[in-house]
Amino acid sequence: MGAEVKIWNPVEIAEQACKDYGSPIHASHLTIDPSLSFPHMKPLIIKLCKDIFNSWSNLDDSCFQVEKISGGITNLLLKVSVKQESCIDDTITIRLYGPNTEYIIDRHRELQAVKYLSAAGFGAKWLGIFGNGMVQSFIDAHTLTPSDIRDPKIAAKIAMELKRFHHVEIPGSKEPQLWNDIWKFFEKASVLEFDDSEMQKTYETISFTEVYDGIVQLKGLSDHLNSPVIFSHNDLLSGNMMINDEDKLYFIDYEYASYNYRGFDIANHFAEYAGFECDYNLYPNKNEQYHFFRHYIQPDRPHEVSEKDLETLYVETNTYVLASHLLWALWGLIQAKMSPIDFDYLSYFFLRYNEYKRQREKCLSLARSYLSGFKNE
Repeated sequence: MGAEVKIWNPVEIAEQACKDYGSPIHASHLTIDPSLSFPHMKPLIIKLCKDIFNSWSNLDDSCFQVEKISGGITNLLLKVSVKQESCIDDTITIRLYGPNTEYIIDRHRELQAVKYLSAAGFGAKWLGIFGNGMVQSFIDAHTLTPSDIRDPKIAAKIAMELKRFHHVEIPGSKEPQLWNDIWKFFEKASVLEFDDSEMQKTYETISFTEVYDGIVQLKGLSDHLNSPVIFSHNDLLSGNMMINDEDKLYFIDYEYASYNYRGFDIANHFAEYAGFECDYNLYPNKNEQYHFFRHYIQPDRPHEVSEKDLETLYVETNTYVLASHLLWALWGLIQAKMSPIDFDYLSYFFLRYNEYKRQREKCLSLARSYLSGFKNE
């Protein structure tokens, strides 16, 4: 056990977490290789559970039931049910990080988010940590689909929960991370070399000078919008939201969470209406966006939101959507090189980047005319 590199010292982190908010976090030094086949992984998962929770250490292996919930793009999610005296006694979730993901994801930043969001009642409860993953409570709910998030009733629910999420206070730097992240991805994405000659040929068609100029132009303009900086999820796709039978909505997966611009977090969510196929005809129109904004700005009295507040959020969102396309396009390039997952990341770059180019003039002129209106007041 331990072909996978430890990303942190689990014992130190658990001790610190205990000091930070008084909740005991269980720790294990073990690591699990995420590339193992499920039958080979299963006994190691059981061994990990026994190591991390003392009360389970003497249980027979037959008491543990391990299931794969999902293989996310950057992590593997497993459900472990513990059966004692013929009834299910406890159910937990084990999140196992994929190989090379620290190249893209700041795991310490994610951990800081999990710690405080869990304490504030968002998502699953944080229970434990090990060499290359974490243990959380099991949420008995179903994952949303792209068509779910387009439903007006669910959209209103997401808007209200997002408003609540944006009010969470996370200790540490409050600096928005969008441009740091985009530049970090740009630096890595612009110097890749692919072993596959066809991929290399396709990669060489990308003008990184054009991408660079686009980032500089967009940052220069969006800075003038003064979009409020809040704690942001930064990856609100349908797969990172769950709803249970009581209609309670959960936001999960804080891998990219950080302080960021309000307009970016909402725009990033709207871009996900398109689904994995990136069908941007499904991007919400103005009326659909206003419906979302009303429930976000004033959850208790959505129909009392002023036209001015709606317009401000509309301009913010539809300027920052360009940043969403650029960020995830560059992310796709890095994943095309690094990820062992069978997904056409190179094509994903072009889907996002071409949409950025298609929308650029319309979105930039919307922002410019809004800002010139301010100057004329």
